[in-house]
Amino acid sequence: MSRERRLASVFVELADTLVAGFDVIDFLHTLTERSVELLQADAAGLILVDPQGQLHVLASTTDEARLLELFELQNSEGPCLECFTAGQPVVNIDLAEVQARWPRFQAATTAAGYRSVHALPLRLRGQVIGAMNLFCRDRSSLSDDDIAVGQALADVATIGLLQERTVRHGEIVAEQLQGALNSRVLIEQAKGVLAERAGLGVDAAFAVLRTYARRNGRHLSEVAAAVIDGSLDLTTSPSNQQSR
Repeated sequence: MSRERRLASVFVELADTLVAGFDVIDFLHTLTERSVELLQADAAGLILVDPQGQLHVLASTTDEARLLELFELQNSEGPCLECFTAGQPVVNIDLAEVQARWPRFQAATTAAGYRSVHALPLRLRGQVIGAMNLFCRDRSSLSDDDIAVGQALADVATIGLLQERTVRHGEIVAEQLQGALNSRVLIEQAKGVLAERAGLGVDAAFAVLRTYARRNGRHLSEVAAAVIDGSLDLTTSPSNQQSR
């Protein structure tokens, strides 16, 4: 499939947020996965702001990327934070400048094996609700076309999250983001529980949770809660996965 056709397919996927049972967390993970795929990055992480103005990590393609996003928030430095504050892409910064601007972040990303990082804002008409980091293991630069594609993906996702009705009614935005934050906590707990029970890595455990939720038309948070309380066993083969 050509890149143009793949882009068209992804834009439709990201725009389709009005369906019944829309799952915010799954939607955000889809955004990070498609951005990694189309921009040839190795991992991505995404932060969103809550109704009180606090930033939280809500999606990542790997647990390693999630930890790097948390590192940024805990140390108050890094391209994702600057991108969120300015509402502008932070891309193609050379290593010397990264070291000078964000020394602790640079050390953490280097230790994780990444040599390039880019950040794109989630924004709509001046309203910035989050930012996404792209991590690359090799030194890489985004072309003008790459930046345009990445920003378009982020913009479409932002529109999907907010929508016109939520722009007009701020309380819906607050409710949606707060619900996503609550779901994220459950999902992180379920990843740990399933990883321990099934002897899986945390990334593999999340993949099992997400696959089961999609296959059965259930929200990730609902599946996570069932795994935590033991009413859903995902440690067996897919054909034997069942609720008790």
